[in-house]
Amino acid sequence: MLKLIKRIFKRIFKFIGILIALIILAGLIFRALGPESHKPMGKLVNINSIDLHIHSTGKKNDKPTVIIEGGASSSTEYFHWLSEGLKDSLRVVRYDRAGNGYSELSDSPRSAETIAKELHELLDKSGESPPYILVGHSIGGPYIRVFSELYPDEVEALVFIDSTHPEQVERLNAAPKSSFRFKTTLFLLNTSAVFADLGVLGLFESLTDPLLAGEGLPDEINERTKDFLLNGKRTRAYKKEIESYHSVLKRANEAKEFGTLPIRVFTAIEINKEAYKESGIDPEIFINEVVSAQKEFTNLSSDGKQFLIDANHQTIFTKKENADIINREIIQLLDKL
Repeated sequence: MLKLIKRIFKRIFKFIGILIALIILAGLIFRALGPESHKPMGKLVNINSIDLHIHSTGKKNDKPTVIIEGGASSSTEYFHWLSEGLKDSLRVVRYDRAGNGYSELSDSPRSAETIAKELHELLDKSGESPPYILVGHSIGGPYIRVFSELYPDEVEALVFIDSTHPEQVERLNAAPKSSFRFKTTLFLLNTSAVFADLGVLGLFESLTDPLLAGEGLPDEINERTKDFLLNGKRTRAYKKEIESYHSVLKRANEAKEFGTLPIRVFTAIEINKEAYKESGIDPEIFINEVVSAQKEFTNLSSDGKQFLIDANHQTIFTKKENADIINREIIQLLDKL
């Protein structure tokens, strides 16, 4: 009986091994013969020996230029509706941080100051000039806080879109750096990057709708997001930013005095209540804490306002109707500048 069980398990493991080998082989063939990436919509500019992708729309004028700093792993594609809604009134600049979208991966640690300085140099080399209205989504919020502290004379307003709070770990259930959850996340990102490099993720996605699609974005924009699973670059960039996550929040918390600088805060109030309940978190208490925490951004200056939007962390800007709300407020800021 024992020999029979051993024989069965041996055949099962052999079958699994062959299946994995076939999947990897298929992925490698897809990687070699599959589709090439789309061309970037903007241009590539060399900053510190790496090419960063920057995409500008709208004519240059005497008004402030809007600079969009996306969340971790977000590429310029996701901010389509913000750009479309503003470009007739303002110059709008979107860019891909190192490793995201069409930008090359950097070997340097992703500190808040490094990212702010890279953006500043990118804008300068691209011919963009201040004053700026900085827009930060998610972890982009802490980045624009540090940028504003480093270059205060160049910034005329801050716009936070469901931005990460410096006390995200203590108050909003983000994983502590020493936790098993955080270490597991890094491990899974490493694993995902390997499968992407082997072509497995790209092959799978070729059989489905775009896995990284933004809800509400046009199909031709979402189709471009398939480029970002053709290799592991995006995932490695995400991992590098996550590794610096806690130090970035600490540094952002030091940037808290912005005088009379106009600040607008847009908070997403739609969450998956059942998922939070399954995790043992009361969703109503959680969303109230999110609203309260983000409202604190308005206290960074004497001119702050918060707006609640019935959307989730991504659809707050990928759905046109939500982006329109944000765009109207940004345009109204011009009367104060």
